[in-house]
Amino acid sequence: MALLLVGLVLFLGVHSVRAFAPEWRESMIEQLGASNWKLLYSAVAIVGFVTTIMGYGYARYSAELLWIPPLWSRHVAALLILIAFIYLAVAKMPYSKMKQMGGHPMLIGVKLWAFAHLISNGTSADVLLFGSFLAWAVADYAISKRRDREQGVTYEAPNAKYDFIAVVVGVIAYGVFGVFLHPLLIGVAPFAM
Repeated sequence: MALLLVGLVLFLGVHSVRAFAPEWRESMIEQLGASNWKLLYSAVAIVGFVTTIMGYGYARYSAELLWIPPLWSRHVAALLILIAFIYLAVAKMPYSKMKQMGGHPMLIGVKLWAFAHLISNGTSADVLLFGSFLAWAVADYAISKRRDREQGVTYEAPNAKYDFIAVVVGVIAYGVFGVFLHPLLIGVAPFAM
């Protein structure tokens, strides 16, 4: 669990700098320059991501079972993760009605993904990993929405074309990940009967 914890601190920590320490972030960009800051940020994020994956992989085998998720939780999780994939696709669209309504679709997708995994998995490793991501995404979303209001940020949505594209891309990515990549990378086949 220690390796998982280190990975989470690195990955979520570096992704929290803008929300929780914006002045420090600006001073680091001034000192290092924008390119060097992005390089340092990316390096820490990658190390954190890889450490989190490795730590979770090790922790899964020795994690304590806290509860046995009911069968229905898998079906709810599958639906929530489909919606999460759509929101992740929305995050990459230049305009979107969904982005206009909720703002910060990447964080909405992370919240849905984390919550879905929390309700459908019941070990201490799952609670640490997915609970950490959920807590981070909820806090970052609240801070980002407040910052948007203070700065008068709005999201334009001239038409629903990009929402349609996001839904198609999200559904395809969900299918590919669920059928092929999740079993290959995570070792769990979510659609196995």
